[in-house]
Amino acid sequence: MAANGQTAIRRGRKFNQVLEGARSVFLRDGFDGASVDDIAREAEVSKATLYSYFPDKRLLFMEVAKAECRRQTEEAEAHITDSAPVADVLRLAAERIIDFVLSDFGQRIYRICVAESDRFPGLGAEFYQSGPMLIRSRVADYLRSVMQRGDVRIEDPDFAAEQFLQLCKADLHERLIFGIGGRFTPEDRQRVIDGAVEMFMARYGAKS
Repeated sequence: MAANGQTAIRRGRKFNQVLEGARSVFLRDGFDGASVDDIAREAEVSKATLYSYFPDKRLLFMEVAKAECRRQTEEAEAHITDSAPVADVLRLAAERIIDFVLSDFGQRIYRICVAESDRFPGLGAEFYQSGPMLIRSRVADYLRSVMQRGDVRIEDPDFAAEQFLQLCKADLHERLIFGIGGRFTPEDRQRVIDGAVEMFMARYGAKS
């Protein structure tokens, strides 16, 4: 067991191979529909190998979700430069956040966490810590750095980061949850991105 009481995950040569196979099966079949046999077949490993890494399907699902969140966050950070205007950086962040919210993977992760919350109460909390909370933390860290430059005036960067994340989901998230509106157009996305950045900067941007 790990120090925090969770089952420790063993890593090895085929660890990433197992994650990729599991990702494909979870997206295709959902949490309940994903069988160990199917995951092992997709990953091209034996069931014994799969169980040696992940003795619990829930642990495997959460590791897939965490890996995707880390990948999305790292890709966004790779495009950030200290000299870029704050609005440009926030626009890039908004694009990445909306990409994830509207992606098939993001929607399925959300639905699975909600569907499994009664049986696995900790599932949502684990995903929040490795997903939304991770993104909020990175945005807050960025805001602290530009606060020091005087580019923004913010009293509570953690709260401001959460506000920005919610602005990035305005209109889109509820429509997804309730199945309203069909597919989102590039114009739908751009309207939310522009609105999120403009409203945030109107509230927190440093006035000359």
